[in-house]
Amino acid sequence: MSGELVVGELVVGVGARQGVSVDEVEGLVREALADAGLSPQAVGALATVDAKAAEPGLVEAAARLGVPLLTYPADALDRVVVPNPSDAPLAAVGTLSVAEAAALVGGGELLLPKRKSTPEGRTASVTCAVARRPPPGTHPDRSTPPPMKPIMNTPADTHDLRHHGDAEVRGAELTDLAVNVREGTPPGWLREHIAASLTGLAAYPDGRAARAAVAARHGLPVERVLLTSGAAEAFVLIARALDARHPVVVHPQFTEPEAALRDAGHRVSRVLLDAADGFRLDPAAVPDDADLVVIGNPTNPTSVLHPAGLIATLARPGRTLVVDEAFMDAVPGEVEALAGRQDLPGLVVLRSLTKTWGLAGLRIGYVLAGPETIAALERAQPLWPVSSPALAAAEACMTPRALAEAADAARRTAADRAQLLAGLAEFDEVSAVGPAAGPFVLVRLGHAAEVRERLRGLGFAVRRGDTFPGLGADWLRIAVRDRATTGRFLRALDRALTVVGR
Repeated sequence: MSGELVVGELVVGVGARQGVSVDEVEGLVREALADAGLSPQAVGALATVDAKAAEPGLVEAAARLGVPLLTYPADALDRVVVPNPSDAPLAAVGTLSVAEAAALVGGGELLLPKRKSTPEGRTASVTCAVARRPPPGTHPDRSTPPPMKPIMNTPADTHDLRHHGDAEVRGAELTDLAVNVREGTPPGWLREHIAASLTGLAAYPDGRAARAAVAARHGLPVERVLLTSGAAEAFVLIARALDARHPVVVHPQFTEPEAALRDAGHRVSRVLLDAADGFRLDPAAVPDDADLVVIGNPTNPTSVLHPAGLIATLARPGRTLVVDEAFMDAVPGEVEALAGRQDLPGLVVLRSLTKTWGLAGLRIGYVLAGPETIAALERAQPLWPVSSPALAAAEACMTPRALAEAADAARRTAADRAQLLAGLAEFDEVSAVGPAAGPFVLVRLGHAAEVRERLRGLGFAVRRGDTFPGLGADWLRIAVRDRATTGRFLRALDRALTVVGR
């Protein structure tokens, strides 16, 4: 059936396999609503594709909830922009996400992105998403044309945005060239400083001293600094707290920004840089109407360092320009850094202490931005988001001693990277992206997946590249390590290439 809903009622879009049980459908819907802090009494309808109109599990679930089951043709759902598309529902019923599309027919706000049921011991049979309907005049019935996909909207693809380098080494005894954390970290003095902070765990964290230290390090007032639980938290805060009608992510780059935006219900556009010109930034490729732009510098995984002046041309009133500088402290002299700039409208710079100081398990990073932006992000944080040990680490890493050590480490990394690139150049089958500026290099080679598996058998983990938008199965990312480790890796690579079919 189709029908008119009261303004403000929630619509739960549901996708289901044939034979799904009513208990699984109702259980997922109620669980999703509870997690979002929403009441089942606020639901005005379940919605799905026409092909599932008579599915007993859906019909009975709607009856139990006391709401109608609205249905829509697959071609109508296919015209609805969905933040989290996937290939499975496209192949089955002709739309990229039954749950999200059915919830958003006629417009509205996606409150809860698509989620799957988690039945014990078997594959999920149902997905759901929750949306709030728009104001009067746009009631969600079949006579209302669904919103059309913008040309730049993210397509369905096979990139796993949640895959990260740690998955390559978890549970295996391998030399780690997949994760970009500096070897031999955290240093002894930093471990001791963090350990000393444990005596104060009974008190609530007080971030004032660490915030002031970060501000002083970058020559900024404290109201332009926000401490976060790693840079990853900052991406989530940006996605949830800042208004954006047309967010754009420049790829290839760290996938967490796009994942966070999509999880928050944004429709994300991508600008894909070209391997043919070394993944260099072309500001003209960024749409003029983009009001939130995300770019990494130096960029993970390409190791490209974009000129600061070129990135600065993307800043303009009415646009938030997010620059991920998580690896900038690994660049000697931090050339091309925008951290500390106060003259660019909408500039937001993210930094992480994870990579240089080996604090991935402690979670500490920070945001540098205008006071209004910082205030908006801070309001979206929970109370005491950064632990006392992490605050102690942040303060310690801002001291002159620590900055000098980081600068020395950056120079050593540059020398070690040069050795790695020189060794890779000896292989005709391998093409490295250069000039590289980060503590990692991106390479292209045939049969990359087979080479990666062969390297695992030889004791080395490298990062697959096909999870990054803009890259495919022929790319690998290799972390820079000391000369001895690099030498062993190059010998293993020679063996791997020989076995695979050099």
